[in-house]
Amino acid sequence: MKLKGRGTAKNPPNRFESTETIPVREFTHEGNLPKTEFIPDYSKSIITDNTSPDIPYQSSVNPYRGCEHGCIYCYARPYHEFLGYSGGIDFETKIMVKHHAPELLRNSLQSKSWKPRNVTLSGVTDPYQLIEQKLQLTRECLKVFGEFRNPVSIITKNHLVTRDIDILKKMVPYNCIHVLVSVTTLDIKLCNVLEPRTSRPEKRLEGIRKLSEAGIPVQVMIAPVIPGLNDHEIPAILNAVHSAGASSAQYLLLRLPHSVKELFEHWLKEHYPTKKRKVLNFIRATRKGKLNENNFGVRFRGSGKIAEYIHQLFNTSVHRYGLNNSLPPLSTNHFRKVNNQTELFD
Repeated sequence: MKLKGRGTAKNPPNRFESTETIPVREFTHEGNLPKTEFIPDYSKSIITDNTSPDIPYQSSVNPYRGCEHGCIYCYARPYHEFLGYSGGIDFETKIMVKHHAPELLRNSLQSKSWKPRNVTLSGVTDPYQLIEQKLQLTRECLKVFGEFRNPVSIITKNHLVTRDIDILKKMVPYNCIHVLVSVTTLDIKLCNVLEPRTSRPEKRLEGIRKLSEAGIPVQVMIAPVIPGLNDHEIPAILNAVHSAGASSAQYLLLRLPHSVKELFEHWLKEHYPTKKRKVLNFIRATRKGKLNENNFGVRFRGSGKIAEYIHQLFNTSVHRYGLNNSLPPLSTNHFRKVNNQTELFD
């Protein structure tokens, strides 16, 4: 069953729970549609340290948990199971909100134990999902990063990031800002069902252009590359983002951890039934016969002939469009302690 504006209508069982809740009534197109709930998150800390050796950042800040964008492929869906929810429709409709995120962040950066380092916004959610337009928690966190001149990398697929250009461009002289924009497809039809509540491709390209014109370093992520579904778009995507002003690009192969496998298979059946077998077989060919592989060093690129083909296609296109530059290194040299809220970069 399809739900307009949602990535999935399913709620796979929580792998940490011994019982499964099955609703008496299914969602329908006529009524009983799931509404988004925003649930206060009373976490007492905001910075999460990363210990994975193949992730290029040390720490992350997540003002939200769960994501209303509803991307069916999202590797972060299973994290919702730690909260007692499902990685399915729960992930898209039960959004945990850290209302005190800016205050918690300020306290962390001000503490004697804090060692300045690169922090990513965000590791398991999009910091510019729809509710951010109202709550502005990401914007307030960016103000804190700016005051302390602590380097931060933003990962998003939402045009809303351009709202904060006034803050971001003031961070550029201190080499403490990168923005990574995810562009998965240029196909509107595919985007509508793959990433139902994200910014459309043309809006993302417009966002890249605005950020680049403001002098903010922008890297594009083709994430995820789905063999047999969007891999053929790699050259066209790189051409488009080059024209929009991006200076570098990377890609990540589709990952299907835990319940995301079931959700993605069901999504293919609903939206691309004639391609389902081919896409799943191609994925298995990049994952040693499985639908997912968690080993460090290969989980983001895969292995085998199809994975190598994707890698070569990407590298050839990156060189063709001059996107093989590196982002300027982030620096902690300008970090400073701030006791009270001050004028940004006084």
